[in-house]
Amino acid sequence: MLLNQPLPLKNLTLRNRIVMPPMATEMSVNDEPADALIDYYRERAKATGLIIVEHEYVSIEGKASPKQLSMADGVDVAAYRQLTDAIHSQGAAVIAQINHAGAVAFDVNHPVISASAIRLWRGQTEAKEMTLEDIARVKGSFVNAAKVAKEAGFDGVEIHSAHGFLLNQFYSPFCNHRTDAYTGSTMDGRTRLHCEIIRAVREAVGDGYLVAIRFGACDYMKGGSRIEEIPEAVKRFVDAGVDLVDISGGLNGYLIQGATQPGWFAELSRPAKEAVNVPVILTGGIQTGQDAEKLLAEGVADLIGVGRAMMQDATWSERALASLK
Repeated sequence: MLLNQPLPLKNLTLRNRIVMPPMATEMSVNDEPADALIDYYRERAKATGLIIVEHEYVSIEGKASPKQLSMADGVDVAAYRQLTDAIHSQGAAVIAQINHAGAVAFDVNHPVISASAIRLWRGQTEAKEMTLEDIARVKGSFVNAAKVAKEAGFDGVEIHSAHGFLLNQFYSPFCNHRTDAYTGSTMDGRTRLHCEIIRAVREAVGDGYLVAIRFGACDYMKGGSRIEEIPEAVKRFVDAGVDLVDISGGLNGYLIQGATQPGWFAELSRPAKEAVNVPVILTGGIQTGQDAEKLLAEGVADLIGVGRAMMQDATWSERALASLK
């Protein structure tokens, strides 16, 4: 059984290939984890290899929704320590997903910023193009969030660059109309901020700490990012210091219109896996242990993320493994 095979990963050994991907629950209290959220993750950690906790904003200007978790300055590290301890008590590893919403930020009482002056369909106001000072501040916020996550007992951090959030806005030519070093007209410009953040986070957390990226590898829209660009992008991320690539959609979000087959992002994860020598996570429409086992056997990914099915059924991992015996 491939699904139950351990996987060495940086400073960890995952007990199997099942990942609970980050999915927003809006269950925070004062933007921090409380008892209900801790219980939610504890239940789903049983028999799961890796939990990626739902995204946490790195600064208040980058908050994506009313009850999103925070990993910004002033957060209660002890509350997160209760969360990581609960997940570890069930034998799963856990990493924090750190994020800035950019043009789709929720709280318009703070400056709305993006790669360029744009208004996305989820945004409430037009974003202003980030200055170099803005970029430096955001990089510092990601670094600070990674330090907080490490202090709170997370086994690693995942930098969010998918689903139309800030780093996805830099990567997508549809959103990035800059003409400076961060230009949307070249791969070097589109990935520059990602790589600068990855290197800065790596320096802050040390060589032994897990650093992942959630990569919105294709926008599925005219003028957006394309599948054939994936190998070059992921190579840049790994060269900058990434240990794990978590594949998802770009401006299209976590769905592909009309897709029904399990693992609908396999056409994105396969070229990523072929391009780099670090593990790759595939998510999208996977419902059963048989679905997961088949995708692993096809070699399209090293780890399988199970989203909605696990959100709806806390025992999914146990049942899936039992069904393959």
